[in-house]
Amino acid sequence: MGEAKADSGSFTWGVTITKTYFPKDPTEFFEVDLNLVDWLRQYSVEKDESFIRGFLGRMLFSGEESLKKASVLSGGEKVRCMLSKMMLSGSNVLVMDDPTNHLDLESIMSLNNGLIDFSGNILFYSHDYQFIQTVANRIIEIGPKGMLDKLMTYDEFVHDDYIKAQRESLYAGVLA
Repeated sequence: MGEAKADSGSFTWGVTITKTYFPKDPTEFFEVDLNLVDWLRQYSVEKDESFIRGFLGRMLFSGEESLKKASVLSGGEKVRCMLSKMMLSGSNVLVMDDPTNHLDLESIMSLNNGLIDFSGNILFYSHDYQFIQTVANRIIEIGPKGMLDKLMTYDEFVHDDYIKAQRESLYAGVLA
């Protein structure tokens, strides 16, 4: 997403791609003196307060909570606001770095269901086994000697004997 310079190589997004990014640490987005309505409004084409409050309400910020200062949010509240921001973007590609960090179980389940229903593409990194198993249908593992790219669930990827052998060759002689 342009946050770090590649050691080598290049890529180009397709012309029809609209993307939005969920960073591992969204703190910099919240270092402002705005309430949540005004914070989210800055990312919306539609500026009407009731429209903005509707998006905040979907993320459980109702009534006076939507007037809370963005700079005092907890980790989970920041995640929920970032998800609202992503929904407003209307992107067809989501890039997410550990999106379940700071979320409670109910919020993770809701996120899983929303992403399963998402009709675009999702590129994500996660330590959350259940999240990976329920959302991913293509697993890409990058190793020092190449990569594996498989259209299957995470469990199938981990337990398939042929793929295990391929994974071992990715790291042969590299790991002690």
